[in-house]
Amino acid sequence: MKTKRFDVSSIGESMLRLSIPAGNRLENTRALDVGTAGAEGNVLNALGHLGRSCAWVSGLPDNPLGRLAANHLRKADVNLDGVIWRDAGRMGVYFVEFSTPPRPIQVIYDRVDSVIASLTPDQIDWAFLLDTRLLHLTGITPALSASCAAIVAESIQRAKAQNVPISFDMNYRGKLWTPEEARAAVTPLLQEIDLFFCARGDAEVVFDCTGEPEKMLQQLVQLSNARTVIMSIGEQGVIAWRDGQIYREPSVPVEVVDRIGAGDGLAAGVIHGWLKEDLVLGLRYGVTMAALALTEHGDTVTTSRAELDALVNSASGGVWR
Repeated sequence: MKTKRFDVSSIGESMLRLSIPAGNRLENTRALDVGTAGAEGNVLNALGHLGRSCAWVSGLPDNPLGRLAANHLRKADVNLDGVIWRDAGRMGVYFVEFSTPPRPIQVIYDRVDSVIASLTPDQIDWAFLLDTRLLHLTGITPALSASCAAIVAESIQRAKAQNVPISFDMNYRGKLWTPEEARAAVTPLLQEIDLFFCARGDAEVVFDCTGEPEKMLQQLVQLSNARTVIMSIGEQGVIAWRDGQIYREPSVPVEVVDRIGAGDGLAAGVIHGWLKEDLVLGLRYGVTMAALALTEHGDTVTTSRAELDALVNSASGGVWR
C-alpha cells in the first residue's frame, strides 16, 4: 500500500482574532491583541508541533493579513500548497472580549463574504487534500456558505471512495446557523465518518440529547455510523465509545488563562493517539492538550511531543530542572 504524504489534512477557514483582556470593554478599548484562529487550523497547528505531517486547504487573500494566517501555520510546518490565494477578498475577523463572572466572554464575528466562503468544489486540489491518513473536518465550514457545504460533502464522498478515514468535530456555532439548520445539514454527513467529536453542549442543543453522559453518548452513537464517538463533558473530562465499549478520562486540573481553543486541543490529542492506534492514550493526550490550551493565550496549543508525553506521565506540573 502506498504511504500517505500526510498524517492529517483538513479544510477550513482562518480568521484574524482581535481580543482585549478582562476588565476592558470592546467599545472603549484603544488597543487589541492580534492573533489568528480557525478550528481546523488550530488542530493542525497543534499536531504539527507534535511532529505530525499536516496539510491545510483554504482560501486566503494575498495581502498581509492572509500571510499572517499562513505564517502562523508554517511555524508548525503545516503544508499550505493547497491554499487558494486571491488578489481580492477578505479574511474573516472575530473579536473576543474577555471577562470575569457574572459577565460571559463575548465573541463578535465579522466573517461574511470571506475568501473561503466563495470557493467551490472544482477549485479544490483533491489529490493533495486526500493524500492523508486522516481527513479532519468540522461543522463550522458547511455553515459558512452553500458552496462550502458542497465542498465538505464532496470531500467526504471522495474520502470514502478512496478509503481515507474521516474525523468530524461538530463545533456548533450558534451565530452562524440555527440548531435545526445544523442538524439537517450535518446528520447525513455523520453516516460516512469514522471519528465523531461532539461537546456535551452541542449534543444537547443540536441533537436534543438528554440525560447522564453515558446516555447522551449512546444517543450520539445512534446518530452516526462512526466507529469512535468522543464527547467532552467540561470539567468532568471526556467520555468515548468504540465498538460497544465506553471509555472515560478525567480532566486535568488547570488554572485558566484563555478559555478559547480547548476543544481543538482535545481533538488534536485524541487524533495524535488515534494515529498510534491507541484510543485510551489518545484520550489522555486529549485532556492534556485541552488543559494546555486553557493555559495559553490564543486559540492554539504550542507544545512538543516530548513535553506532552512527560505531562501525560507526570502527576503534576512542578518545576522541571
